Amino acid sequence: MDALTRPIRGEDTLDQADLAAMAEVLARSPDYRVLRRLVARRTYMPTVGQEVRTGILLDTETTGLEHARDEIIELGMVKFDYTPDGRIVGVRDTFSALNEPSAPISAEVTALTGITDGMVAGHRFDDAAIAAFVDDAVIVIAHNSGFDRKFAERYWSVFEQKAWGCSATEINWRSHGFAGAQLGYLLNGTGFFHHAHRAVDDCHALLEVLDFVLPTTGAPALALLLEIARRPTLRIWAEQTAFELKDSLKRRGYRWNDGSDGRPKSWFIDVDESGLDDEIAFLRAEIYNRDVEPTVQRLTAFTRFSGRI
Repeated sequence: MDALTRPIRGEDTLDQADLAAMAEVLARSPDYRVLRRLVARRTYMPTVGQEVRTGILLDTETTGLEHARDEIIELGMVKFDYTPDGRIVGVRDTFSALNEPSAPISAEVTALTGITDGMVAGHRFDDAAIAAFVDDAVIVIAHNSGFDRKFAERYWSVFEQKAWGCSATEINWRSHGFAGAQLGYLLNGTGFFHHAHRAVDDCHALLEVLDFVLPTTGAPALALLLEIARRPTLRIWAEQTAFELKDSLKRRGYRWNDGSDGRPKSWFIDVDESGLDDEIAFLRAEIYNRDVEPTVQRLTAFTRFSGRI
């Protein structure tokens, strides 16, 4: 009688081989889903002559949401190699560091991240080490680049020169069978669970999500993200619109900029270049009721998500 067939009593203890065998049996059944604890990949050595590119997965934990005022208290990064067609080859290195902010960490941030004042006391970021870690990467990916890029650029200029991709917003995860874009949902969909909200742990989780082969494309999610990140987009500003039209703009997908980044207080939307004419037609017919030439910015992976544009 083996571990799969014998009765389990309170005094029984199953070894890892037993548990793995049980998980395999359950995974083959359509009535069960098995989630395995995520174990970070070991680093690898690149093969001489193999054509690979290097990317960085990045996550920050901060004292708040305002990139111009709040501070980074933890930085996590995973450096990985991938093939030109977007298949992950292996992990090159990892980086994890804490930083003591200028004021005590709030109870809300500690509850979210698990990071306490005692953990960060006396810690400072090694700026030179961070710049060296990132230097050879061709792209930086975060699971909310609109947040993380602004913080990273404020601290380290090396991030200003990098292409960026956002795994949360640049892939329509629902159209590929996932329940949503939250990292925990995505990781569960790939068959894993992990300890969320610590920076480097979230980077390891994101690596597995991007390595997951999408059933809709037959290729890893990273391949789709890279394809989308390479496309230029246009940011259209709907300035000086009537307040009562805000619901129409929101339904259309416009977002509000509150002016804290130095740009006008205004609604805006990002579209592919092919969508420019339709968007201008919408603004003329539904918002302004006249011919209008809105302000349009062209964005690429080098400027998208940055607070500098």
